[in-house]
Amino acid sequence: MIKIDVLTLFPEMCEVVFGTSILGKARDKGIARLNAVNFRDYANNKHSSVDDTPYGGGGGMVLKPEPIFAAAEHLLDNLESPSDSADEANATPHGEGAKPRIILMCPQGRPFDQRVAEELAREKHLIFICGHYEGYDERIREHLVTDELSIGDYVLTGGELPALTVIDAVVRLQPGALGNESSAVTDSFSTGLLEYPHYTRPAEFRGWKVPDMLLSGHHANIEAWRREQSLKRTLERRPELLERAELTPKDHKLLERLKTELNEANAGNRSKEEETSF
Repeated sequence: MIKIDVLTLFPEMCEVVFGTSILGKARDKGIARLNAVNFRDYANNKHSSVDDTPYGGGGGMVLKPEPIFAAAEHLLDNLESPSDSADEANATPHGEGAKPRIILMCPQGRPFDQRVAEELAREKHLIFICGHYEGYDERIREHLVTDELSIGDYVLTGGELPALTVIDAVVRLQPGALGNESSAVTDSFSTGLLEYPHYTRPAEFRGWKVPDMLLSGHHANIEAWRREQSLKRTLERRPELLERAELTPKDHKLLERLKTELNEANAGNRSKEEETSF
């Protein structure tokens, strides 16, 4: 089981997602223990304020260190011992005796991708910090967190949506979280490539037919077709992924043919554009 705590000013945002879809099922099955903590409860002033104006001036408000440190340290002081449950007693936690990784959701952080999700999925306990306002007191970054993550080069109102994105990607990798255990393995990015196209019934819809190969019942040929489609889709849409993907000699040979076909198709499209421009 993986335990995940989220330090946030809006725990209700997290709780809605925690009770829905794969996360809700994983929580119900005891696969993931998901908890949202309002760090305003740990404010040390009569107004329960968690932010203040920045030293040196400037616009916006900055999150104070005291409530976030206090909330995180409360979680760390109340860590469950592996012997507290029969299931945990037989487990072998990743990094035995290590403290939970404390993750700051921040646009300055390490870009989040599937490899990071797989890395975090091996942990037993994660703590996410979700900020708001102009930013964090730098001492939170320097002396509390172990990781900084970013889900993209854009600005959001707070860290809840990024944290929930990471949590969803991590929890679905836990054994038993998905109905079909092969789903997580074949998803886009899990193999370093984009996923092949999917089809279901009916075999024909509005004149659009399912590829004959998928109706053939020949499993080896279907797998070969899917691999080719995955390579083709990656080449067309995210060619930079091919530089990091684990490819076989057969894959490289397929890619050479696909590149030739793609170049020929692009050349044909340019010719048609030039003809219609006159």
